[in-house]
Amino acid sequence: MAHGGLPGRTVPVLDDVDRAMLAELSADGRLAVRALAERLHISRTNAYARLERLLAEGVITGFGARIDPRRAGLGTSAYIMVTVEQTSWRTMATDLHEIPYVDHVALVGGDFDILLLVRAPDNSTLRDVVLERLQALDGVRSTRTWLIFEELPGSVLS
Repeated sequence: MAHGGLPGRTVPVLDDVDRAMLAELSADGRLAVRALAERLHISRTNAYARLERLLAEGVITGFGARIDPRRAGLGTSAYIMVTVEQTSWRTMATDLHEIPYVDHVALVGGDFDILLLVRAPDNSTLRDVVLERLQALDGVRSTRTWLIFEELPGSVLS
């Protein structure tokens, strides 16, 4: 039987307090547990216990800084859709992570096989990533590049 006692369920069951805790920590990962408990109107003991559970269950996978890519010198961002030969996807993920400026790799279903988020210093570097690095990989059949003009923060937990 999967987590939470529900057959077939593969993710932890989160209540409203858990979701509120995730939203607060997403907004400020440096928030002290005491302040977190106060904002959620729960005891510090409860906040510590919930935080430890969320970490142990892998709901929270770590804490880090959010970087503004432009201010960090990565002024050109693009989504790149990659179509690969049917048997190539197994080895492709490792190869893609070795290409500089690849920020995110997702294996997807649909009209293409892999979606990449690339953040490069400029268009010339992006061109090199796509034409010289990516298209040179064994198994890549085609690519489509979509430049990102502007990004807005997500609000999945707020």
